[in-house]
Amino acid sequence: MLSILLPEGVGETELRTLIQEAECICRQLNIEILGGHTEVTKAVNQPVVTATGIGKTKKNEIIKTSGAKPGQEIVMTKWAGIEGTAILAKAKEQELLAKYPAGFIDGAKRMLDFISVVPEAKIARTVGVSSMHDVTEGGIFGALWEIGAASRAGMEVDLQKIQLKQETVEICEFFDLNPYMLISGGCLLIVTDHGNLLVDSLKEAGIPAAVIGRIKEGNDRIIINGEERRYLEPPKADELYKVMCK
Repeated sequence: MLSILLPEGVGETELRTLIQEAECICRQLNIEILGGHTEVTKAVNQPVVTATGIGKTKKNEIIKTSGAKPGQEIVMTKWAGIEGTAILAKAKEQELLAKYPAGFIDGAKRMLDFISVVPEAKIARTVGVSSMHDVTEGGIFGALWEIGAASRAGMEVDLQKIQLKQETVEICEFFDLNPYMLISGGCLLIVTDHGNLLVDSLKEAGIPAAVIGRIKEGNDRIIINGEERRYLEPPKADELYKVMCK
């Protein structure tokens, strides 16, 4: 179900393009748009789309965030900061062009092409996993905390294993942001007994992945960076808002 709010001045052509793009994605995922609501309103200054997804599965096949168990490995797909990097590249393009070439900015905007986590989730199910959690607001640090809190478990994570694209590194340095706390739609955290097997399976499908840590007994959630060890903190406001809300 799609609810679409459009600002005044948006024409039928733009709406038709938006619906065609949605239908294209639905065909790829074998799902169907059942209906919804479309409205032109003064309440928004850019298109706002809200999607409500409905699906069915067997109760014993549901994989929850809360399923992580001590001894299991944490696998991360793709890169931290995917979505935030693309948003900043598009919204702050003129500022960034003062330092970076247009090709670099275009590459950052194209990171939205990696926003779906459906392919890696399908592969993960075949390998066998106990927990999956998509990384959204709060970034990779926020998502790790949420897995630990939901599973009532601790963890140790190697910061140097968390993958970053160079575009993310550069743009976060430009705006003085922490890339590990930047919205990361397109990145999936998976907890499994078979970390290396899962990573190999994902890489065979062309999906970058790495084992970044392990679930532990207790409640301590530790980030390791070389000789430094520090405690992971509960999620805070996403780094994106430091720039977008100015």
